[in-house]
Amino acid sequence: MEKRTIAEPYKIKVVEPIKMTSRTQREAAIQAAGYNTFLLNSKDVYIDLLTDSGTSAMSDNQWAGMMLGDEAYAGSVNFYNLEEAVREVYGFKYVVPTHQGRGAENILSRIAIKPGDWVPGNMYFTTTRAHQELAGANFADVIIDEAHDSQADHPFKGNVDLAKFQALIDRVGADKIPYICVAVTVNLAGGQPVSMKNLQEVAELAHQHKIKVMFDATRCVENAYFIREREEGYQEKSIGAILKEMFSYGDGATMSGKKDCLVNIGGFLALNDEALYQKATQLVVLFEGMPSYGGLAGRDMEAMARGIYESVDFHYIQHRIGQVRYLGEKLANAGVPVVNPIGGHAVFLDARQFLPHIPQDQFPAQMLAAQLYIESGVRSMERGIISAGRDKNGNHYYPKLELVRLTIPRRVYTYAHMDVVAESVIDLFERRHSIKGLEMIYEPPVLRFFTARFKPLA
Repeated sequence: MEKRTIAEPYKIKVVEPIKMTSRTQREAAIQAAGYNTFLLNSKDVYIDLLTDSGTSAMSDNQWAGMMLGDEAYAGSVNFYNLEEAVREVYGFKYVVPTHQGRGAENILSRIAIKPGDWVPGNMYFTTTRAHQELAGANFADVIIDEAHDSQADHPFKGNVDLAKFQALIDRVGADKIPYICVAVTVNLAGGQPVSMKNLQEVAELAHQHKIKVMFDATRCVENAYFIREREEGYQEKSIGAILKEMFSYGDGATMSGKKDCLVNIGGFLALNDEALYQKATQLVVLFEGMPSYGGLAGRDMEAMARGIYESVDFHYIQHRIGQVRYLGEKLANAGVPVVNPIGGHAVFLDARQFLPHIPQDQFPAQMLAAQLYIESGVRSMERGIISAGRDKNGNHYYPKLELVRLTIPRRVYTYAHMDVVAESVIDLFERRHSIKGLEMIYEPPVLRFFTARFKPLA
């Protein structure tokens, strides 16, 4: 039987008009933004693929929940609804709400890390590593080698390399490693998942050495879907059951609710260790708010609680992954170099192969994102040398992956929008040899990709 199209598993109830601009207008806008797509005004963007963080469309059920916000300063009923959702769906005992994921990263780093510690992870993420290093830790990449190869066709490129993890333990000592940070999925590898078998093995090795396993759970539902699709023995299991098993191998998680929890703001730190939880509640009061709201309104916690339940619906996540895959396959079939396999939240253009004539220190991914905006009004973002930042000696990190991320918001765009994006990228690819590099004219000291500014090379 011929495979049938999977349509959107929702009806459109409210629409938001989007602005159509001319090429001349877009050229002026990107120049004013210093060729940084983060600095564009959203009103000047046609299809916004900058991020899937906080850009989801909430359901009617979530909007209804917003009207039930208990805005008490302490003990909000919405907090207890969120706590119950996290316990039921993810299985963690304790929940500390935060304004977003990096709030949870900050608290975890401060309560778990001592200066001189090492934190291994399956590839860095920008804000995660920044908080770890600000707390005095050194980051160690222990992801498998295939993750750094955009064309390697591995079903679980997010896997931790156990030999690398063991080598770090042998070199610095287990007492210098407070936890291993396991991202599910791995954003900077192209939205790549981690297998259940690997999670089991990581937990066994870590716990053998009294090292905790902390998840970056931001896109955990996508990871669960890939396990169901690709790993033997999980095809008949529900997304919820797979999630529960995944997190059973960890000791805690940081969560940006702005992704897989389907909300526009919010996050949390989830823990199983009561002593760590008590430390977290002390710091959340200092940086975020009371332990029962953590920088969020009651209505936001209610929307997140409801979004957690909605996110494990199989038809929702099947469509979400399918829409990303549709765009990726359309580009790949036209010869556009993309990261394989297609990930869960975005299609990543390989800027090294797209613009091989531009050296990495002339920022090919940054320029490719800018040119795509000029071409079509589609906003994307750089994930390469700019995002990687500098080491402690002030030298650029030179990641093997120099990528542009086309990130698909959840429940926002249709397949027709994906067709427009694909046509725009393909047209740009056909005239790629005319594109030049950039020089950086302003660089902030931390997380430079957000606010750095550039100008084209002559």
